[in-house]
Amino acid sequence: HSTQAHTHIVLQCFFIKDYFIGFLDYETPKVMVVKNKKLGVIYRGVQFFVITYFIWYVFISQKAYQDSETRPENSVYTKMKGTALQGDHVLDMVEYVRPSEGGDVISTILRRVVTHNQRQGTCAEHFTVPNANCSKDSDCISGKVDFDGNGQRTGRCVPYYNQTFKTCEIQTWCPIEDYAAIREPALAEAINFTVYIKNAIHFPKFKVFRGNIKPNKRNGQKYLNKCHYNEEKHPYCPIFRLGYIAEQAREKFSELCRTGGVIGVFINWKCDLDLDPSECKPTYSFRRLDLRKNLPSSGYNFRFAKYYSKDGEEFRTLIKAFGIRLDVIVHGNAGRFSIIPTIINTVTAMTSVGICSIICDWIMLTFIDKNAIYSGRKFDDTFTLPTEFTIISYGSTHSDLSDGVAL
Repeated sequence: HSTQAHTHIVLQCFFIKDYFIGFLDYETPKVMVVKNKKLGVIYRGVQFFVITYFIWYVFISQKAYQDSETRPENSVYTKMKGTALQGDHVLDMVEYVRPSEGGDVISTILRRVVTHNQRQGTCAEHFTVPNANCSKDSDCISGKVDFDGNGQRTGRCVPYYNQTFKTCEIQTWCPIEDYAAIREPALAEAINFTVYIKNAIHFPKFKVFRGNIKPNKRNGQKYLNKCHYNEEKHPYCPIFRLGYIAEQAREKFSELCRTGGVIGVFINWKCDLDLDPSECKPTYSFRRLDLRKNLPSSGYNFRFAKYYSKDGEEFRTLIKAFGIRLDVIVHGNAGRFSIIPTIINTVTAMTSVGICSIICDWIMLTFIDKNAIYSGRKFDDTFTLPTEFTIISYGSTHSDLSDGVAL
């Protein structure tokens, strides 16, 4: 027993010593050539896929060798021009543009529903309002405000204007819009209205400023007065026809006149700063932003009023406007060569090629008929206990040349 205990202690001391001394050893993987054409085709195919992915997509398409900036600073200024006839009246930009000062959101009125000569008073509630129909005064609760209605109830049941049925009387701006509104025809000429969109962008990381108007000191203003945007002929002309915008957004202008709509104007700056700065120019795209598939909330409309006095009494004209709202949205991405991302992505690419060996080893040891033979050759597990030395090898050729003795 004492001999066994002594041997056990020796073994423990040996393993502890071997662990700390072996920490400084260098191990190299065993290289094993497998003569299997199917496995070779898979190995080269995976290699080709990984290398192609990094060369074509990562480095060429995504420009992984560049330092990039995706959150530039920008400003947008908009202005609309055009005139239209509404009966005997000539409407200009002051009449149909909201807001007048411009910005990244601008809208134009294409059709109006107008209620004239409203004033504070009492009148019959609209018959479509819930519980508005009545036959006697007790059916109407005085002071009640129905939020689906048009005003505060007085407690009286009155004839609905010139009709034979009755509804509850309310205190509000009379006559109510649902009864007295007049639908005006759409502005057909609005298809030729023009929108001027001025955009400036700044990439602070690279200290680069760009604008969507090409500097031209001699004929700049003259050029802008007559040009319309064209991707090939006039890429630096930021003036767009409303008809062109609707067409690019795949919308019918006549339908927009009827219901209104919200269209996004996307200005995209994709700048490769390794090239000449003149190559950094914007591209435009247009897309309908609001839901429009038979939904009650589809389209775009808003209300406003014009107030005036008549014989010392305040009146107003209520206008429900349907139109196009343009939301200008700017995206920017700039890149310039930098050694740090180049090194990082190159090392990542070289490391990823090692996945090929892992995949093929798994296939070799799992699906090939002679996987047991391959496994025996791939992994060596040798344990011997000579007087002074022990060899433990896991999938590697391990030699200790200390003191000139090869193990």
